[in-house]
Amino acid sequence: MEISPRKRLNFENTEIAFQNKSNADLNSAYYLYKVINSNFLVKIGPPVTNFFMNIGLPLKSVIKATIFKQFCGGETIAECEHTIKTLAAGKVGTILDYSVEGEEEEHVFDFTCAEIIRTIDRAEGDPRVPITVFKITGIGRFALLEKLDAKQELTEKETAEFEKVKRRCERICRTAYEKNVPIMIDAEESWIQETIDELALDMMRLFNREKLLVYNTYQMYRHDKLADMKADHLIAKELGFILGVKMVRGAYMEKERKRAAEMGYPSPIQPDKLSSDKDYNASLQYCVENINEIGFVAGTHNEQSCELLAKLLDQYGISHSHPHVYFAQLLGMSDNLSFNLSDANYNVAKYVPYGPVKAVLPYLFRRAQENTSIAGQTSRELKLIEKEKARRKA
Repeated sequence: MEISPRKRLNFENTEIAFQNKSNADLNSAYYLYKVINSNFLVKIGPPVTNFFMNIGLPLKSVIKATIFKQFCGGETIAECEHTIKTLAAGKVGTILDYSVEGEEEEHVFDFTCAEIIRTIDRAEGDPRVPITVFKITGIGRFALLEKLDAKQELTEKETAEFEKVKRRCERICRTAYEKNVPIMIDAEESWIQETIDELALDMMRLFNREKLLVYNTYQMYRHDKLADMKADHLIAKELGFILGVKMVRGAYMEKERKRAAEMGYPSPIQPDKLSSDKDYNASLQYCVENINEIGFVAGTHNEQSCELLAKLLDQYGISHSHPHVYFAQLLGMSDNLSFNLSDANYNVAKYVPYGPVKAVLPYLFRRAQENTSIAGQTSRELKLIEKEKARRKA
């Protein structure tokens, strides 16, 4: 396979990073990150906002014009079209992510299943939407998954309920297979993850024999997930399917540690960030070494990991645009990574969450809290925006 010409990556190039942002967009992002940088506002924001929304104050337009605009594509797939077009202008793909969380009713799970299938239908035949994604908790009750993970006996009603979850999952993945649209199954809390992992492997057995369609997600801030990924690779080799891997560092660290401490079991989280970084980078090396048997999406906002993966691809003589390798970041964050990588001809896609403003609030608050909990992330975003504002004299 022909190797793309090596273009030196420069994650400090803000002209490329913010090429799709007008001066107004840039200033809006600047003031939003200034607010996010205040831990106090991020902490009091969720309860205050929920209170005002619940009593009917017209906050929706304010939220939609600020934090929602920064991190979400719209309330519907149709509203995401502008974001799809804008990202594609910078050679960055869109991962449509219906981000409604915390529902419990069967009719909502059926609707969510149908909506996820609509994202697959939208992606069919459009290289600008190269991958889709869903969460098992979007199509099944959290407490049911928790009971399964705890190996508790299900009632007859619960057994029937889980059969519905499995049918929804298979319907989604079968549609992805038929439409030739890759789909990722997101990772969630450790106390429901084993059930999710089993479902994901079942889907890969069914649909990854001829081509790479289904990905499972491995959170490398868990000390056991590198080993799990390698074990799943052996299963894939034995059973004759391609392993789909999305590796991330993880999204539930504080919740995980708190629950482990309260319930008196060993924390599944790595002892420190260095250990997470080590396993994350080892997972990149392992996947590159087994590129014909593993397809992977490197979900990361870490510059060192992006640089490492770029170097590994060159070291192993793998094309920048190899279909088994994608970089991925979240909309509204780390544009310096996404657009500079795509400018150097790597496959890059952004998660583009969408959904009704009120229903997507939990996702938005988590993004804001994540920015303050990752050391230096918010200040890094601000520094890059300030640099581009100075370059433009905006």
